[in-house]
Amino acid sequence: MVDDQLSLTFTALADPTRRAILARLADGDATVNELAEPFDMSLQAISKHLKVLERAGLITRGRDAQWRPCRLETAPLDDATDWIEQYRNIARDRLDRLDQEIQKIQRTRKGNDHE
Repeated sequence: MVDDQLSLTFTALADPTRRAILARLADGDATVNELAEPFDMSLQAISKHLKVLERAGLITRGRDAQWRPCRLETAPLDDATDWIEQYRNIARDRLDRLDQEIQKIQRTRKGNDHE
């Protein structure tokens, strides 16, 4: 079973229903019924999705009398973004070095063409 935070986050984000739930929660807190409304699935199925999101720390569930709002938690998303950005920077650096080599080759060829 996956238990490191980054894996939990990416596992939760792998499902389009869970991503849609997070997108809805970005607009504000919502109940399970409100979150289930746009989906053609049972409340039990939505609850399973919410448990995955909650286990990943992407949502929390509060209690306000009978109202149990779900709330988006962004810290795991920030961690995932940082991880992705690290590899994006590595790829960007490699492409920049490749571009420099290509320009160097092109300058060399242009110089040889004028001789």
